[in-house]
Amino acid sequence: MSEQPEPNLTYARNLKIGLFHLGSGMADVVTTGIWNRIMISDLGFSATPVSLLISLKYFLAPLGVWAGRKSDQGTIFGYRRLFWIWLGRLMMVLGTASLGFTTAYIARGNEATLAVWAAISIAMLLFSLGNAFSGGTFLALIYDRSSPSQRGRAVGIVWTFLLLGFTFAGAIFGSLLPHTEAVTAGTRTLSFSPDTLQNLFVIGAIFMGGLWFFSLLGEEKRSTGAVAATPETQRTGSIWGDMKLVWSNRQTRYFFWFLALSMMFAFAQDPILEPFAGDVFKMDAAHTTRFAEYWGSTAILSTVVFLWLGRKYPRLTNTVLSYVGVGALVLTFIIFGISGLAQIRGLVTIGLITLGTGLGIWNVGTLGMMMEMSPSKRAGTFLGFWTLVVTIFRGLGTSGAGIMLDVMRALTHNNLPLSYGSIFVVCGVGLVVSMVALRQVNVKAFQAEQGVVEEANTASVLAAALE
Repeated sequence: MSEQPEPNLTYARNLKIGLFHLGSGMADVVTTGIWNRIMISDLGFSATPVSLLISLKYFLAPLGVWAGRKSDQGTIFGYRRLFWIWLGRLMMVLGTASLGFTTAYIARGNEATLAVWAAISIAMLLFSLGNAFSGGTFLALIYDRSSPSQRGRAVGIVWTFLLLGFTFAGAIFGSLLPHTEAVTAGTRTLSFSPDTLQNLFVIGAIFMGGLWFFSLLGEEKRSTGAVAATPETQRTGSIWGDMKLVWSNRQTRYFFWFLALSMMFAFAQDPILEPFAGDVFKMDAAHTTRFAEYWGSTAILSTVVFLWLGRKYPRLTNTVLSYVGVGALVLTFIIFGISGLAQIRGLVTIGLITLGTGLGIWNVGTLGMMMEMSPSKRAGTFLGFWTLVVTIFRGLGTSGAGIMLDVMRALTHNNLPLSYGSIFVVCGVGLVVSMVALRQVNVKAFQAEQGVVEEANTASVLAAALE
């Protein structure tokens, strides 16, 4: 039996596949940059159900492991990966469009009945399940399409497109939702037309769907044969077993707390940042939609710069970069906190710049530490566990911020500057606590105990960050 030729992913094909995550970044902005602001700030709904629905995609992410294993074990209509990817992205397209119709229905002055909320919940469930089914299988397709020497480059390009998606979405969606004269809808006064809002979601869904389909068209050959099982697809074990393994080591226990706390508090701003600008400073939706453009472009720049600096200067270890990144995020929340409490609008732009800078540096350092804290003989177990920690605690931060906002509104009698400002202060304190946990992590001591991490794991860690 002749050996299969080694896959070869050219730069042109890599760039084409990268367009997939250009659409992914745009999809993230639709839910956590536009819909949350419209629902909380413009339509006046409680932040708790909105943030819980947004965080569904994080809590349902473990279903991606199931979809990934199914794609390993067999084909559907002759495709291992594309069936799950296109099924998932079709669900996301339908969810996004449905979300636009239901939100515009409310914006026209109609009552948000139980049936309407059920429709919104189904739309977000479709979006979240689709994200889970297609995320891991997309990364598996990249693995299949590239040789071992190409995987680091392949994932790096796709990851860059994800960041570009945030920036691109801020610009294009901002132009699709222009500021208009005050529009009266029922008892509400809006700065946009409900029809324009609906068109934004529908056009966005069609555009993202087109990107997802085109980017992967022809990237997997249809197979008629059975897929042989591998040791990886037959691997058994529970998350609790992985947890016990990680928890048995002092260094990994503290790294767990650093990763969990930094993820939870860094991304607590996801559901409240745009509503904060709308509620406290009366910024219109067209303006806040462009927030992703500010911090996204800064994140790209800081990521590239500090990847280069980290290679050029060995003293800039992943641990040092993690400190610097979290420190920048602490400064960000201090700026947002002062901006809210003292109602200084000019600080918002400065905060967006430091947010992007901090996220970029923190990504470089923390992803590198995930690699370093994964011993080579158990890399799959540890990397899988760290990825699950990132996903779950990001979801807890997203949902927790919405709940905290409603609690603070009740305690302060709807004092919006104090409510938002207090949350930003709490997030800053939480990030400081994560740095205290980081101080207890000694990477060299851990590697001396467990063995040196293989350099090939870099691609796996970057891949985990994509979703």
